[in-house]
Amino acid sequence: MIKMRPVLPKDLDLICRHREAMFAEAGRDAREIAAMNPAFRDWLKPRLQDGRYFGFIAEHDGHSVGGIGLMLVEWPPHPSHPSDDHRGYVLNVFVEHEQREPGIARLLMDAADREFRQRGITYAILHTTKAGRPLYDRTGWVQTSEMAKTIQPVAG
Repeated sequence: MIKMRPVLPKDLDLICRHREAMFAEAGRDAREIAAMNPAFRDWLKPRLQDGRYFGFIAEHDGHSVGGIGLMLVEWPPHPSHPSDDHRGYVLNVFVEHEQREPGIARLLMDAADREFRQRGITYAILHTTKAGRPLYDRTGWVQTSEMAKTIQPVAG
C-alpha cells in the first residue's frame, strides 16, 4: 500500500536525487545537471526548513518510491485567477522507475490538488516533459501559451 507523507527537511538528499534523476530521464546534459545540483541544494535547504517548499513523499513499506514538490509563487492577478496574487507551482514530480505502473504519480498529483485547495490556491502551473504530458492531461491540466528564453549573462 502506498502512503503519502509531507516532505520534511530530512528529505533534502532524497529530493535532490529525485530532481537529478528527473532531469537525466528528460535527456538533459549530465554536465548541466551537475552544475545545477549544488545551487539547487543550497536553494532548497532553507525552503524545506521554513515551509516555502512543501509537498509529499510516496512511500511503500517505509521506502520512498516518489515525490512531488509544491510552492506558492507571487503573481499579479490574471484572467485565470482574477482576485488572487499568487499561483501554485508543481515541481520535482518523480517516481522511481520500477514503481511507475501502480499509479503513484496520479496519487502525488491528487495530493497536490488537495493541498493547493486547502491553502486556497485556485490556479497552478507546472512544466512537463513529453513523457509526463499524458499524466497531466489525465489529471485536468491544460497546455498554455508559455514560452521560455535563456538570457546570456553579461561578459565580465
